[in-house]
This record gives sequence, structure tokens and C-alpha cells, in this order.
Amino acid sequence: LCTQKPRKVTPQPGEDSLTCPLPPGWQSYMSPQGHRYYVNAFTNGKPHSSSYHLGPAVMKSLTGLFLSVSNSPLASNGYHAPVTPMHQMEPGHMSLRKPSGDPQVGFGEHSEQGCKGLGWFVSPPMTLTINCVTFPHPDTMQEQQLLKPTEWSYCDYFWADKKDPQGNNTVSGFEILLQKQLKGKQMQKEMAEFVRERIKIEEEYAKNLSKLSQNSLAAQEEGTLGEAWAQLKKSLADEAEVHLKFSSKLQSEVEKPLLNFRENFKKDMKKYDHHIADLRKQLASRYTAVEKARKALTERQKDLEMKTQQLEIKLSNKTEEEIKKARRKSTQAGDDLMRCVDLYNQAQSKWFEEMVTSTLELERLEVERVEMIRQHLCQYTQLRHETDMFNQSTIEPVDQLLQKVEPAKDRELWVQEHKTGDIRPVDMEI
Repeated sequence: LCTQKPRKVTPQPGEDSLTCPLPPGWQSYMSPQGHRYYVNAFTNGKPHSSSYHLGPAVMKSLTGLFLSVSNSPLASNGYHAPVTPMHQMEPGHMSLRKPSGDPQVGFGEHSEQGCKGLGWFVSPPMTLTINCVTFPHPDTMQEQQLLKPTEWSYCDYFWADKKDPQGNNTVSGFEILLQKQLKGKQMQKEMAEFVRERIKIEEEYAKNLSKLSQNSLAAQEEGTLGEAWAQLKKSLADEAEVHLKFSSKLQSEVEKPLLNFRENFKKDMKKYDHHIADLRKQLASRYTAVEKARKALTERQKDLEMKTQQLEIKLSNKTEEEIKKARRKSTQAGDDLMRCVDLYNQAQSKWFEEMVTSTLELERLEVERVEMIRQHLCQYTQLRHETDMFNQSTIEPVDQLLQKVEPAKDRELWVQEHKTGDIRPVDMEI
């Protein structure tokens, strides 16, 4: 309920709405939002209970007001501006069932027939409805505080629908978030495939290194150089073992976690999609009911006005009774419309709450996915560094032996093994 009470206003010079005196029992009030409306505090000596209608005399006195308002551009682009009903008047105060700050849906076309003398005051358009969702009107909306300021959170920026890239269909903001999630899952899968290719390269490389280490080329090299050459061939076998271990760890610590992370991800996303879609369908159904009730109210209002005109020209003795019947039907139609609007607002509130909860969950899942991938890619680089260290360790013995290669020593050892005699020839004597 509105926390401020309406205040009674008195005629001011030059005000069109009060140039004609109000009939007895009628008073002009100003709502807390600055809108003028009219109340009949007493009818037949009793407190006025509830009515959406003004009497014929008042209709005449206020016709100028409604005509001047009805000619303003209150509906454009298929969107309805809100109209606030006049509610029950209790002794001492006037309560408004729905403050203007709440989401509202327009009640019918704003024409002379729809507004004149029927107990409704017309306010500037406060809302507009797009694809059955009600938003503040851009011309009158107040600045909204973000739910999570400075965070660029999903829950703040995906309320409206947008055209797809082809411009043929409309895509909801939640569907865009789901597409982001599914794309992330696909990227995760492709990263795992990339690592799988890296593993294949490592396995093939290790296999070739092992095969090469068993090659017999230069096996007959001797001395310290021969020892260094043999160690170099052995280092290839050691390096092959290092790369096999690297490929095995890549598979268990990087590829497999990327593939297995959220195995039921698509199924979970479908649950989110169906849940939000169902709420959106309920909202659309409620909106359809509102439009139907609005149309029914407009028809009842037109019927009541027609019978009121017949009473003025006294076309029928039964007109007064018919007016009472028409007034009851019109009042019922107004009540039905208010009920439909309340149900619509409840459906929209439910959708809003689930949207906030679901988008925040999708946001959390995305952060979790990115962090998981980051951690496993860090594991990849760590394994790569370790592989380089192990490879270096296989080369170190080769380096040490190469430092010990001495051609003079190799010559000594070879000569000692292969010498044929150290007695040199001398000249022949006669």
C-alpha cells in the first residue's frame, strides 16, 4: 500500500479539471504521485462503497477533463499506459490498492468512451509491456539500482529479449546465458581434444626415440669418445621413458578431468531451460488473461455509457434498471481485470525471482568452469617443466663424458691394444 495519504485539493484558477463545480458529494484528491482523481464520499447518505463509475451529472461536469486527457498520446507502439482505478473510500482516509511504482498493465484503450465518467484517472505511461514482460516506461522510469553493482553480473543485464543474428526470431536473455554455458562446455571439450593430440605426439615421439636408441650406427667407436657416444644413445632411451610418463600424466591429470568435468552438464542446462521457459509461458498466459479482461471491461463500459445516454433521452422505462445491471457487470469486469493483473504480477514476480536465482547459479558455474580449466592448464605447464628437467637429467651424463674425451688418452688406449711392436727399423750393415 502507498505510505502517503492522498490530499484533498481545492480549485485553482485556470485549472481545466475544476472549471466546472463538482456536484454534491464529489471531491477532488491529489495522489502521492501527483495525479488528480475524484471521489464520491457518500451515496444516498451512506459511505460510498466501491464503484468504477460516476453518475450522469458528474459525467457532464467532467467530460471536458476526460476529453482533454483522452486526446493525449497515451498508447503507442502497441504498449498500454497504466490507468489507476478509484477504490473504496473509508472514513478518514483513502487507500490505494496498488502504488504507481509497482508494475502495472494498461486497462483498455484510452479513448473518450473508455475513460469518460467511469471513475478512472489517467496517469502518464509508467510501464510498457514487451513480449508479455512489463518494464518501466523509458520516458518516466526512475533510475534502477543494479542488484550487484560494479560486478557485471548476469542477474543485472539479461532481462530483455533480443533478435537472433538472422533477425527472424526473438531470443530471451536467459537463452543467451544458456548458449554461453553450452559454448563453454564445447570449448572445454575441444581443449581436451587438443591435449589428446599432444599426448599422441608425445607417445609417437617416445616410441621413435626408443627405436633410435637401439640403432647400431657408430657402435664400434672406441675410447672416451666411444663411451660418450654410448651414453648419448642410452640418453635417448631415458628421454623416451620421460616422454611416455609425460603423456601418461597428461592423460590422467589434464585430458581426463577436462572430459569428465560435469558429465551431466547438458542435462542440467535443459532443466534450467525448461524451468524458466515454463515460468515464461505462465507469464504469457496471465498476460493473455489480462488482455481478455481488459477487452471485456471496455465492452462493459461502452454498454454502460450507451444505457446512460438512453436514460438521458428517456428512450425506455426500463433503462434505469438496465443501467444498474450494466453497472454491476462493469464493476465485476473491473474486479476481474484487477484479479487478472494481480495474478499476472504474481507470475512475473515468480519469474523474476527464479531468473535472479538461476542466472546467479549460471554465473557461479561459469566461474567454476574457467577456474577448473585454468588449474589444469597450469598442471600442463608444470608437467612440461618437469619433463624438461628430466630430459636435462638424461643429457647431463653425456655432457660429463664429453668433457672427459681426450684424444691423447684414446690414442694411448688404442695403441696399447692394437700395437704391433715398438722396435723401430735400423739401417742394414754391409
